[in-house]
Amino acid sequence: MIDTHAHLDACAEPADVLVERAAEAGVTRVVSVGTNETSWRSTLEIAERHDGVVAALGIHPHEASDGDIAPLREALEHPKTVAVGETGLDYFRDYAPRDAQRRIFDAQLELAAELQKPVIIHTRAADEDTLAGLDGFGGTVVLHCFSSLPMLEPALEHGWYVSFAGNVTYKNAHDLRAAAYAVASDRLLAETDSPYLAPVPRRGRANEPANVVHTIAGLARARNADAAELAAQIDANAARCFGL
Repeated sequence: MIDTHAHLDACAEPADVLVERAAEAGVTRVVSVGTNETSWRSTLEIAERHDGVVAALGIHPHEASDGDIAPLREALEHPKTVAVGETGLDYFRDYAPRDAQRRIFDAQLELAAELQKPVIIHTRAADEDTLAGLDGFGGTVVLHCFSSLPMLEPALEHGWYVSFAGNVTYKNAHDLRAAAYAVASDRLLAETDSPYLAPVPRRGRANEPANVVHTIAGLARARNADAAELAAQIDANAARCFGL
């Protein structure tokens, strides 16, 4: 199994411990995501220590005020980087000015196109501008931690990958489970977004890659699918998406 989105550098426990515990749970690969320059360095150090860990590096919209594309370009040259991101727009928190968010988002889309790497999208309360930014981008798109239903139809239309986190297992997440049912089997991904959004039955604790087994189980129930078969499908999807 694979956890397609975790922030190993942001977890309280050492990454080496989390990677070992994930392997014991059958999760042998992790895409670890760095969100700023300091995070990129830590993420790459973790990836260098573990064969099963690869890196996705980007400037998170919260970091857009201080974002600099030049060092990101250099970091993305590392052989263990497989994607640009997460990047996108977050108008819910508004931790960075919206014009700065849009500028850095556009720059990272251009970089992803140039380097021919998939782009991992964070969007919150910014669907219209996120879709406008993606208009004309012909590369591979991953909608990370999917939670915005207006994004579903465009995702299906464009063949984007749609990744679900632990919140798809929450009691009242009926709309998310309906969305998970609607996504084509070859475009479905699963993630933990560790250390955030721990799935049932781990909700309320710090999340970790080992817990993606619970998210996959929840997705299997939502799709009336066999969990082992779905895990294999998601693993194949991730291998295709990220060139693993």
